Amino acid sequence: MTKTVLHELCETGQSIWLDNINRSMIESGRLKELINLGLRGMTSNPTIFDKAISASTDYNETISQLCNGDKTTFQIYDDLTIKDIQDAADLFLPTYEESGCLDGYVSLEINPHLAFNTNETIEEGKRLHQKVNRPNVMFKVPSTEEGFGAVEELIFSGINVNITLIFSLEQYIKTAQAYMSGIKRLLENNGDPRSVHSVASVFVSRIDTAVDTLLEEKESQEKEENTKNELHSLKGKAAVANSRLIYKKYMDILSSEEFKALCGKGANVQRVLWGSTSSKNPAYSDIKYVKELIGKNTVNTVPDVTLDAFLGHGEAKEILVADKCDAQEIIGKLRSFGLDIDTVCAKLLNDGVASFQESFDSLLNSIVTKSKNLCSQ
Repeated sequence: MTKTVLHELCETGQSIWLDNINRSMIESGRLKELINLGLRGMTSNPTIFDKAISASTDYNETISQLCNGDKTTFQIYDDLTIKDIQDAADLFLPTYEESGCLDGYVSLEINPHLAFNTNETIEEGKRLHQKVNRPNVMFKVPSTEEGFGAVEELIFSGINVNITLIFSLEQYIKTAQAYMSGIKRLLENNGDPRSVHSVASVFVSRIDTAVDTLLEEKESQEKEENTKNELHSLKGKAAVANSRLIYKKYMDILSSEEFKALCGKGANVQRVLWGSTSSKNPAYSDIKYVKELIGKNTVNTVPDVTLDAFLGHGEAKEILVADKCDAQEIIGKLRSFGLDIDTVCAKLLNDGVASFQESFDSLLNSIVTKSKNLCSQ
């Protein structure tokens, strides 16, 4: 097998996952091809499934069969998405086994309407875990205050969790604490932490999109040329700086006595996963949020276009180090101009949850429409 840049990247300590799923890529053999090229996992979310199901005819036959069986709209959604997750997980099973359970995961989002309800998130996570019934599947829980309690309980229950929609350093710290608390409870209950895996999904490019807009507004209102230039120079730097601060904290946690003690009892590392890594601004490199975030013990989940771009002209060169001085300076400069990264991150979290809820509702509505058309034929 020819070695690709994805294989080389894995050797540096970073795994590339695909932030997409649909039935055609599974059935056509495309996903298998990508796995052979070095792809090591897959993530999904309501927006991805909305596009996959509503914008294609790939699921029509199954929808017709399910709606004629008197299934509810949610039950049809549940069956469609779980089938894709199961089939993808089966294709990634060799990766899961060969990597010693480090990679080969497929992620399924828990109903986003439960994002602010701890108990219902726990119940739904346990239900999905039982129904999917695959060892290499992670269940996505948003990093809301209510979500952290659900993460701890699901980890304690031996369920793999992908904590998503992390934007701020504070969210990441609470995510890591929830994971370690769940592992501690599992150990106290004589459970085996070696079977539980988790990633902390930090969203990246959305931060630059939000901050760049604010910088442009300030730049347009500024009359002093030096200040305008300084504002302009900060564009495209907030997201990676924020990620570097999170990476530094992540490395601090890995080297802490608390985690070393857990690791000594079999606990796995909760890797940081970089998400939302497509370049939204055409002025930036199409692989900006991959090449600038290459670091040991990390994952980067990318959409198809970014994956193709990195395969085409990416380079497996480690960039991230534990030093955070430059990152702190950038965040400090932003604050000096009245741009508080924590405020931006808080808004992005709320916007992210709302966006997934809208996609979830859009998907259910599409299933209703398709069911009416297909079942009346």
